[in-house]
Amino acid sequence: MFKTTGSVQTGQASKYLQQLCKHFAHKVEVDFTPHEAHVSFPMGPCIILADDVTLRFQGQSEKAEGIETMKGVIVSHLDKFAWREQIEYVWEDSSD
Repeated sequence: MFKTTGSVQTGQASKYLQQLCKHFAHKVEVDFTPHEAHVSFPMGPCIILADDVTLRFQGQSEKAEGIETMKGVIVSHLDKFAWREQIEYVWEDSSD
């Protein structure tokens, strides 16, 4: 199993979590509150967490390529929603 943990520092974490989830829900199963989301991407599940200053992502996939695809989907969409900010992503990948 391949895993990734990512984070973004932003004062708009809950707003972005909700925007991402509403958008993703058009194509995949999503369950979310303003502070926690469970997204069923085709490449694997992802949990998104939001607090006052940080948006966190915890994803997993059977394949390393799935993790890269997941990160790409998250980054491309969040960059569109957060265009007013300079978003800096921090990712840590691991495997079992």
